[in-house]
Amino acid sequence: MDGFHQFLKLGLPTEITPLRLDGHNPLFFPQASTLEFRFPARDSMPPVKVTWYDGKQNHPLVPSSYGNIATRKDIPTVDGRVMPAQELPAGKEIYGKDWTFKGHSHGSTLSILEKEKAADLPKDLLDYPRNPTNHYANFLKACKGLEPCLSPFEVAAPLSQVFCLGVAAQRFHARLEFDPIKKEITNHEAANQWLRGAPPRKGWESFYQLA
Repeated sequence: MDGFHQFLKLGLPTEITPLRLDGHNPLFFPQASTLEFRFPARDSMPPVKVTWYDGKQNHPLVPSSYGNIATRKDIPTVDGRVMPAQELPAGKEIYGKDWTFKGHSHGSTLSILEKEKAADLPKDLLDYPRNPTNHYANFLKACKGLEPCLSPFEVAAPLSQVFCLGVAAQRFHARLEFDPIKKEITNHEAANQWLRGAPPRKGWESFYQLA
């Protein structure tokens, strides 16, 4: 998700809508939830809709060519390792203008569902350097200045803010409209108060501001 957020320059959403919240209550998270995030157009790129699914028995509708969603057997390998069969896997679908992609979580390789279309994929796609070290080793080496961080804070921080807005939509069971410039929820005062939280201690104000 961080790479998706980084390369599409999504920033912060303008709408967050809970499409499904099983067992909603004010004390703990729903047993399953589906959240829809809408991001506006950026430069020459069109608006983007991201739909997040979690919880048991909460799968998205998938194309008939997707394969078996109950196991990971049809998901590409991760660093050359075949993922073990497992029920309720994590995964993603990316719908573009001409292609539909699927993959597992994090930095796993994507595959094109309509395999006959793979030959039409442009050869001049963005080339992003892959790193041989794993996620944890990369973080430590990046701290030492030995490698560039593959999930830098300038990407991870706004992405975390995106999902914090999703948590607000879960908490209040409401569609939220968000102003990315003013960093305010504009249609739900209680949610906006909750987003702001308690006033920070003197001298700590800058650390409580959304990026």
